[in-house]
Amino acid sequence: MQRQVRAVAVQERGYAEIASVGLLLAILVGFALFLYCRAEEQTVPITGRTQRVALSEEDQATLGAEAYRDILAESATEIVRTGPEATLVRRVGERIAEVADDPGFAWEFTLIASPTKNAWCLPGGKVAIYSGILEVAQDEEGLAVVMAHEIAHAIAQHGAERMLQEQLTQVGLLAVSATLGGLDPATRGTVLALFGAGAQLGVLLPFSRDMESEADRIGLIYMARAGYNPEAAIGFWERMAAARDGPEPPEYASTHPSNESRIADIRKWLPEAMEEYRKATETGTTMLPPPAGLLLQPARVPHAAAASASG
Repeated sequence: MQRQVRAVAVQERGYAEIASVGLLLAILVGFALFLYCRAEEQTVPITGRTQRVALSEEDQATLGAEAYRDILAESATEIVRTGPEATLVRRVGERIAEVADDPGFAWEFTLIASPTKNAWCLPGGKVAIYSGILEVAQDEEGLAVVMAHEIAHAIAQHGAERMLQEQLTQVGLLAVSATLGGLDPATRGTVLALFGAGAQLGVLLPFSRDMESEADRIGLIYMARAGYNPEAAIGFWERMAAARDGPEPPEYASTHPSNESRIADIRKWLPEAMEEYRKATETGTTMLPPPAGLLLQPARVPHAAAASASG
């Protein structure tokens, strides 16, 4: 009799645990649907892709501006405010933003003295260029490749789209964790680590590479509309590949397409971009002459930064 009572109690506890897990899964699925449904549906310019983003344009602009102020405050002594390089960064950025599908961003373009060969754009149109990439850009058209790509990220709202993707992935991780309550901690940790790696390699990284490729394509169109020859993108990415320290990581494990894939895609998109460039040329939208004495070399930039800081 006691055995039967214990068996019934164990069975009831099992049912209660199943019900508890089921309830938690239902809550998590409901939360995921809530996140997805409340996300704003947008159409990406140029590519026409339908996307969902986690934040409105107003919220993106607010968060982007706050983060931009914080980053620039930390880099205050490295900001290059005067000199031909800083002038060119602002001019190229403003020229491209003028022909982009701008929803009304308050654009800012800042040059930061750093050997890093990189650039970034926060939601709302806040762009930073590190001086290290100027050597790779070499000239105004090379710089236009970089800035058009970053401007394209902002216009396509990739930051807010990535935020939604990461939120949904986290909900999925919680759902998996909820189903593993009966496992010992070590096994449970292993399963969660495998799920996380699978989500990273199978969802988040491919998603990031797709956004980078989309920014490349949109950027080609924007630089062409601004009067910059989009064929310059091939030379720029070839120089970026040559400037890399060490071998590239496997593409499947990277947030960016490989340089080889990138250049192949650019060649595929060039006819469309060259048509935009032809239209710009016919309407008189051509490159302005560079500022007097411009040399796109990062060695010059720290001197400009010191001059701006002291004056």
